[in-house]
Amino acid sequence: MAQRRTILLTDEQYEVVLAHRDHDHRPYVRERCAAVLKVAEGHSPHQVARSGLLKPRDPDTVYHWLDYFEAEGLNGLIDHGHGGARRRSL
Repeated sequence: MAQRRTILLTDEQYEVVLAHRDHDHRPYVRERCAAVLKVAEGHSPHQVARSGLLKPRDPDTVYHWLDYFEAEGLNGLIDHGHGGARRRSL
């Protein structure tokens, strides 16, 4: 059976992520921080993606956010662009 994906935050990391969730001027950063905090609190990433955010997300999206956070910390959530490839307009 597959193991549930979790993330452990230090007290310092928790406070920083919480502050960005509540006060960052970029909506995508607030959403990503909210997802990280919910997974850290014990919710499954799949449940967070489907019904734990303001709008449903693909579970793979939340898993990517967790990967970015684990690899690069908060900067990983901020630096990685969102959305797919942009098409050029004519």
